[in-house]
Amino acid sequence: MKSTLFTLALLACAVVSAEDWKPLFNADLSNADYNPAVWSVDAQNVLSANSDSAIWTHDEYENFELYVEFKTDDHTNSGVVIYCCNKENWIPNSVEIQINDDSKAIAEGAAPQKSSCGAIYGHVAPSKLLVKKPGEWNTMIIKAVGKNLEVTLNGEKVSEMDMSLWTSAKKNPDGSDIPAWLSTPFSEIVPKGFVGFQGKHGKSCIYFRNLKIRPAK
Repeated sequence: MKSTLFTLALLACAVVSAEDWKPLFNADLSNADYNPAVWSVDAQNVLSANSDSAIWTHDEYENFELYVEFKTDDHTNSGVVIYCCNKENWIPNSVEIQINDDSKAIAEGAAPQKSSCGAIYGHVAPSKLLVKKPGEWNTMIIKAVGKNLEVTLNGEKVSEMDMSLWTSAKKNPDGSDIPAWLSTPFSEIVPKGFVGFQGKHGKSCIYFRNLKIRPAK
């Protein structure tokens, strides 16, 4: 009897956990801000773009966990954008978690960069290069609680930061340069905003599916 009750308790916890996650976008993208000539969802519920234009949530989010599945192409350069306060001028007014095809760097044994997959772009390099080969699905979880960020890629935490320590728009706390186009110190970015995804860069595609969000625990 005890074993049965324990099993039921585990099942109940699993149901609650599953219900915590909510789809980020409706199946018909009716709660998204996007160019319908660029973004589309196929029969397998895979979201993709045919040019470089971002897709955004209607709602703003704070203190959340965001679950993303993505698949790269050869030379893909994309990203997940959080804490965006200006969709028209999002680059200096948000935080980007990089998605990148690192297959060449992995093959060459290169060190992770602040532009590698799982990086907090321009600010924190991932601890490892863990993105899978182009054409294979990856999982990413972004946990954002106030100014504290954590990025988990394919089951391993690869980057984290306390945004309040980034008081300069020119230099990271480790002394490295911040790209000039990221002109707002992270300490000044309000930890609440729209969530977005970058579209196609050049000839390299990006694919997303199973985008989910829940309150951070």
